[in-house]
Amino acid sequence: QVQLVESGGGLVQAGGSLRLSCKASKRTFSNYAMAWFRQAPGKERDIVASVSWSGLNTYYKDSVKGRFTISRDNAKTTVYLQMNSLKPEDTAVYYCNREHFTPDDYWGQGTQVTVSS
Repeated sequence: QVQLVESGGGLVQAGGSLRLSCKASKRTFSNYAMAWFRQAPGKERDIVASVSWSGLNTYYKDSVKGRFTISRDNAKTTVYLQMNSLKPEDTAVYYCNREHFTPDDYWGQGTQVTVSS
């Protein structure tokens, strides 16, 4: 089973930037489309962005288009999420996983992003 470790979160003022990283434990990571998800307090976890195995195709949730950029480095088995122009509504715990995860997939601890107004 692939282990995932998210990092890079923190407290930032509105308009600021953060870069999240997600390190996967296995090279089979490169076989899969990967995604960033987020879960705000009292809300369900939902997808923020995804990237194909090759890195050539991406998807973004409407509310983050033009502000967030997802990328991956298969050699480093790492997925990134560059977040610019952050808003208070971006506050959440951010997780990464396969885009098409299954109930058996492992979820990391996530990384907390807090945006102050």
